[in-house]
Amino acid sequence: MHSNPVLPPHGPLTLENAIRATAKAFDAANLDYGHGTDNALDEASWLLLHALDLPVDVAPDYGQPVTEGQRRHCNTLINRRLAERIPLAYITGSAWFAGHEFFCDERALVPRSPLAEFINSDFFGLFQKPESLVISPPQRILDLCTGGGCIGISCALALPEAYVVCADLSKEALALAKKNIEKHAVQDRVQIIESDLFERIDGQFDLIISNPPYVDEDDIASMPDEFHAEPMMGLAAGKDGLDLVRVMMRDAPNHLTEQGWMVVEVGNSQPAMQANFPNAGLTWLEFSNGGHGIFAVPATQF
Repeated sequence: MHSNPVLPPHGPLTLENAIRATAKAFDAANLDYGHGTDNALDEASWLLLHALDLPVDVAPDYGQPVTEGQRRHCNTLINRRLAERIPLAYITGSAWFAGHEFFCDERALVPRSPLAEFINSDFFGLFQKPESLVISPPQRILDLCTGGGCIGISCALALPEAYVVCADLSKEALALAKKNIEKHAVQDRVQIIESDLFERIDGQFDLIISNPPYVDEDDIASMPDEFHAEPMMGLAAGKDGLDLVRVMMRDAPNHLTEQGWMVVEVGNSQPAMQANFPNAGLTWLEFSNGGHGIFAVPATQF
């Protein structure tokens, strides 16, 4: 499909010029972003830094030369991104969430939820005791529809005393979550359970947090190719996107402690959620770093 290499095989080439050439090719191909970056330049930077085995969280020397051998490797990855239209995280095998790096592949969605900000910002004060203004962090957390485990593991890393259950219906996703649990050495505090929502979940939790499938039929039909590369069972949720969330709203009260909260991402299905649950006492969270469609509801509201 792409017979001419994006990066010239010979002659002088700096990292900066390589990134700019790659971004130009991405722009020309009308790639879709949203799996870790939102523009061609950032996407090109991520791909090339990965290809050159440079850290993505430290500013590189943009004047450094890219050798002919490195260019061949870079061009291979660039052509994959152009030809296959898959998220770059699946090519690099890793993604960042809430400041942590995770293994990432086609067994689960690429982590990109605004819930990262919620976790890194003391859970937006939901567990603050009004009478004393002392933070009372959740001790037991359930990450429902965990996928690769990024949300649950990030909760465990943010709260060293917490016990976390990561639940999902997909055996494949849970195998990836297990790798990530081991990567971050939280095996003693993070448990994996194969479960269809609450079906095999026992006990009560201070926080039920979830980024479940919530994409409605219209959005599924109009999604760019990059999103179709992800597991559809992690995206599609019926005509209005609320097939799973309805079950969660019904069953959550049995699994929340008295002062517990459920926090759920529904994205573009927020209007449908508001229409279907007008009296549910939902609080819609606001994010400084971008994002929408995440509600919080206390156990006392059910």
